[in-house]
Amino acid sequence: MARIDLDLAHAYRPDPQADSDYALLPLKMSFEDGGAYALLGPSGCGKTTLLNIVSGLLTPSRGTVRFDGRDVTAASPQARNIAQVFQFPVIYDTMTVAENLAFPLRNRRVPEERIRQRVGQIAEMLELSAQLDQRAAGLPADAKQKISLGRGLVRPDVSAVLFDEPLTVIDPHLKWQLRRKLKQIHHELKLTLVYVTHDQVEALTFADQVVVMTRGRAVQIGRASELFERPAHTFVGHFIGSPGMNFLPASVLPGAPPAAARLGVRPEYLALATPDAPGAVAARVTQVQDVGTYCLLTAALADGAVLRARLSGEQDVPKVGETVWLAIVGPHTCWYGANEELIA
Repeated sequence: MARIDLDLAHAYRPDPQADSDYALLPLKMSFEDGGAYALLGPSGCGKTTLLNIVSGLLTPSRGTVRFDGRDVTAASPQARNIAQVFQFPVIYDTMTVAENLAFPLRNRRVPEERIRQRVGQIAEMLELSAQLDQRAAGLPADAKQKISLGRGLVRPDVSAVLFDEPLTVIDPHLKWQLRRKLKQIHHELKLTLVYVTHDQVEALTFADQVVVMTRGRAVQIGRASELFERPAHTFVGHFIGSPGMNFLPASVLPGAPPAAARLGVRPEYLALATPDAPGAVAARVTQVQDVGTYCLLTAALADGAVLRARLSGEQDVPKVGETVWLAIVGPHTCWYGANEELIA
């Protein structure tokens, strides 16, 4: 295992000038030894580029990659001692499950007794013990991907294990089980894990720290609670949560911080208020969705801005067409400057 320190930028075109020329804008971050991290963001935001730079499949156009203080920027994946699990299974169909899991260890001439122990341990963690003697060719896609995960995890001496959207081919009802398994494996093996995904549920349930990325930039690194409660950038507020954070011009309310351009508040923290209450705005209800545990209310302000509020089922929910007052200023309200970053 290793601590990984990144101080780099990357462009696929020569002589980049504008921000749009970069696949990864200048960033400086560290993955602590034994930590579980997720790179989260939409397609094209730079997640896989960053992962491939960490693995050694790609050399950054400028800057350095360090493992435990050692500069490995020009080193190959083999020299970095990295294991990588890709979006689709990478296994040998002609081998049994056990032979597939043992292959990375046999390549490094690990003693056979140690191989048997380690293969048995990983197979038990991934619930593959009953299939060890089966040929991989006849197994369903989810089992093959579990073998691929196992091949990445089987080496105890790796600097890090990198996952590039590894649950894409997994049936949706099995994804939760595998995320739980990966979390359990991380706690037991204490490996440094970096997991790429565009799915916020995967990222927030798997990782101790989530790196939220957009347009080649890492805009916030934090725990799930930090990303939800205090988004450091309006993109994080939009991207994290279902639905995302409400945003309004700060000018709709008197008393906003002087540098504030926008107000942000989660639907969970919007509340019905009495008319003309301090920190509240009037809005006309345009939609009410009953989703069982709560009602999702959508309302429009006079200027056309839209607010969404999650109301508990115990409340008297307004009807479509009614005018309501919604308290938008409170302890969970965030204020953002002209550069979209959190200021208060």
